[in-house]
Amino acid sequence: MSDPSRDIRIGDTERQQALQVLGEHMSAGRIDINEYGDRSAKITTAKTRGELMALFYDLPDPRPQFVAPVPMFNEPYKAPARRWEGAVVPVVGVAVAILFFAFVKNPLIFLLIPAVAILWGQWNGRRR
Repeated sequence: MSDPSRDIRIGDTERQQALQVLGEHMSAGRIDINEYGDRSAKITTAKTRGELMALFYDLPDPRPQFVAPVPMFNEPYKAPARRWEGAVVPVVGVAVAILFFAFVKNPLIFLLIPAVAILWGQWNGRRR
């Protein structure tokens, strides 16, 4: 599997740095002037990190260095999870059943369950 950072596009700064590093290799005698010309022409047309690094595969350090890519979008804020939030509507349902059998004999009290669920969902959605 290939490194995904190899597909990141490069700019003029990276190309300039690569030309500088290539010049160091020529000064050290690792490549001759003809090879320097060939590789420098390829550096000026390179579009990705992978294309640039392929020109240094047979050379020791120094090699072009790249900064870590900056994320384009910040991660959205996630509110910390609260365990009790999921239990509100079921607790209301149990409470309504107890009220129905113990005190209020009117079945309309069961309408409280969906009402609380709707209100809780709206309040919870607004908070996030």
